Amino acid sequence: MNYKESDLPGIGKKFVLQTRGGDKLVVIVHDDGRRELYHFDYEDPEQSISMITLDDDEARHISALIGGITYKPKALESIEVALDDLIIEWYRLENGLGCVGYSIGELDIRARAGVTIIAIIEKNHQKHINPGPDVVLSAECTVIAAGERHQHKQFKHILRNGCG
Repeated sequence: MNYKESDLPGIGKKFVLQTRGGDKLVVIVHDDGRRELYHFDYEDPEQSISMITLDDDEARHISALIGGITYKPKALESIEVALDDLIIEWYRLENGLGCVGYSIGELDIRARAGVTIIAIIEKNHQKHINPGPDVVLSAECTVIAAGERHQHKQFKHILRNGCG
């Protein structure tokens, strides 16, 4: 993917993305929070063929969808996304894990492992984005956590063994 960023004085920022598949997408982020997305014609890369405007809340929801926070395709369940040393991993909690039934705070996850739980998706699809320490981990939920590789190793230990 080819990516360019430029300032639009008095308006915001412009991002131009050329995908590996040949699509050109322009995203303009306005200073007032609006986002405009433009998709361009293959034959005429200067001709916009579609446009959509999103408010800030809509844009954040779409980014969660695209980023895999609200749904992760089955084929990607074990993939990790690496951003320099930061790794985001998805953990599906099975029955019998030591962490099931304990809250994030009771497990003292951040202090013990250093990871940050950025979302929890329950079996019934209820989502906890940026969950607090009072959120209880349940069987068959998916925990999305960010941290470095050694922190994830310790986090896996906490998931297996709970408070012990």
